[in-house]
Amino acid sequence: MDTSLVLQNLLTPPVLFFFLGVFAVLLGSDLEIPAPLPKLFSLYLLLAIGFKGGLELQHSGISGQVLPTIAAAILMSLVVPLYSFGVLRLKLDRFNAAAIAGTYGSISAVTFITAESFLETQHLQHDGFMVAALALMESPAIIVGLLLVKLAGPQKNPNSEGMRWGAVLHESLLNGSVYLLVGSLLVGFLSAGQSPSSVEKMLPFTDKLFYGALSFFLLDMGIVAAQRIRDLQAAGSFLIGFALLMPLCNALIGTFIARGLGLGPGNALLFVVLCASASYIAVPAAMRMTVPEANPSFYISTALGLTFPFNIVIGIPLYMALINRILPSAS
Repeated sequence: MDTSLVLQNLLTPPVLFFFLGVFAVLLGSDLEIPAPLPKLFSLYLLLAIGFKGGLELQHSGISGQVLPTIAAAILMSLVVPLYSFGVLRLKLDRFNAAAIAGTYGSISAVTFITAESFLETQHLQHDGFMVAALALMESPAIIVGLLLVKLAGPQKNPNSEGMRWGAVLHESLLNGSVYLLVGSLLVGFLSAGQSPSSVEKMLPFTDKLFYGALSFFLLDMGIVAAQRIRDLQAAGSFLIGFALLMPLCNALIGTFIARGLGLGPGNALLFVVLCASASYIAVPAAMRMTVPEANPSFYISTALGLTFPFNIVIGIPLYMALINRILPSAS
């Protein structure tokens, strides 16, 4: 791997602000971000990335790669929880195994956004339809995780009788992040085709503020991730190894799928990042509601305390190096 890619990624403001948040906790600083602000910046990032994705999708059109790529992304969100569950069952009960498997089958929007910023520093282009793949990969993993809980246990399970499938489907398909992302994508797509002048008025909001908002949000994520480090002691060495090795495994599979789809380096990196990331917002919220038997410190601390920092610091440049080696279009 080209170490210069790692260094360039480490020295970008968003990643440096992430470490600033981490060291604030480790050094005992009283720095804290008021609770409403991270939520606001999270919503802003989703709105901006969805809107810009809609604009790019309108400009590029629905090419031959769009539907196969989205189908492959959905397939990965269905398959990753299945083999993750098989690995996790070596050490864990079905409740914890299913909850963690669903977490790793889903995606991290912030990791995706950080990868987009990395592509900008490398001057590599990507297409707006990758945002659609981002939006559609969250829900299937939640459903598969819950099905694993139901199907992997005894047929007569008192807990499964009380599972509210209507609420589960509503949470997985219409949770706030997915709804805003898909809605912003549609707004950008429709407005770019019918009202270009109004799009220009939005650009200062969606473009100029984006990088600063990402840096501020990662500052808060650094604080939260460092606070989760203590929970990793309860997770044990098996889960720590899983949290670091599973992203690498999924990234390798994603790279070969990207090669088969004929994706360019920019789109390939975003696809691989989607495969290698893990959800720490939507899936944990769904699992806490429907699988109370699972320990939240397991699936939250592994995804947020290890996989998320690994991906944004080392994973993204590592995956780019892998893509440069394997994809013909990148060589």
